[in-house]
Amino acid sequence: MAALFDAYIMVDWSAASKPVTGPNSIWIGILAKDARLKLQFRAVNIDTRLKARSFLEDMVGKLTKRGDRVLLGFDFSLGYPAGTAEALGLKLDGKAPWQAMHEHLAAKLKDKPDNSNARYAIAAGMNYAISKGPFPFWGAPARDVVSTLGSTKPDFTGAPLPEYRIAEAYLRDNKIGQPKSVWQLAYTGSVGSQSLTGIPHVHALRETWPEARIWPFEFDPAEPLTEEALTDVKVLITEIYPSLTKVTPDSGETADAAQVRAIAHHFASLDEKGGLPATFSTAKGLNLAENTKIQAEEGWIPGI
Repeated sequence: MAALFDAYIMVDWSAASKPVTGPNSIWIGILAKDARLKLQFRAVNIDTRLKARSFLEDMVGKLTKRGDRVLLGFDFSLGYPAGTAEALGLKLDGKAPWQAMHEHLAAKLKDKPDNSNARYAIAAGMNYAISKGPFPFWGAPARDVVSTLGSTKPDFTGAPLPEYRIAEAYLRDNKIGQPKSVWQLAYTGSVGSQSLTGIPHVHALRETWPEARIWPFEFDPAEPLTEEALTDVKVLITEIYPSLTKVTPDSGETADAAQVRAIAHHFASLDEKGGLPATFSTAKGLNLAENTKIQAEEGWIPGI
């Protein structure tokens, strides 16, 4: 069985509010073929999100121009719990909820060249639209606390939106990991700000590349990924969960660089052995209603 992809690019994102490199900044791992058609890895550390998007546009453009199909992974949630778009009052106009949410965030959140943005104010505004209070987003630093965005977690018991997506609940219930909620914007292990700042850039990239698709939103998540499903697709964008692969950093290597290296090699190895199609599938572990929510709005993490 031929591999589905020729190159694997994995992105460790950052929600930093100023340009920063080194640990806890943006690391992009590129595993692509050299002149001898052998996969070679390199990691790139970029100090702002706008520069990272520009780098990805250029790198992916070069790879697809030479005929490569690229798997592009981001380590943040590409969707929100089912019902979020409706709770925000977004007009779908024939779009899927995930598309409406991506467009909404892209219109609201604009990174400046110095890496600053108004993400806490935007989260507070979305809370007002959803609940008129500090729900569901939370985790604001003291200077950004307002009546519609608090520093502590609100009560999700019986709430109209769940704390976790199906994917995160699955990881936690099966003791595969302890992912944080996409609503949590700050504090140890939080990923909410990464999604808020990352989805607008994913949206821009998806719009830039006509032959790009986002998994699982634009596929049947219950079915294994196939060559037929990827016909005319040159870039497949997906969410990743680097903690699924265990790695020890090499001497002088940051943990972030090691993680993108490990997950890129992990996907490449699965692809070479024919194991990647099943990785991109929820398989038989979920019912039709759950898969419908995953495809329409929530997204999923390949490999769980």
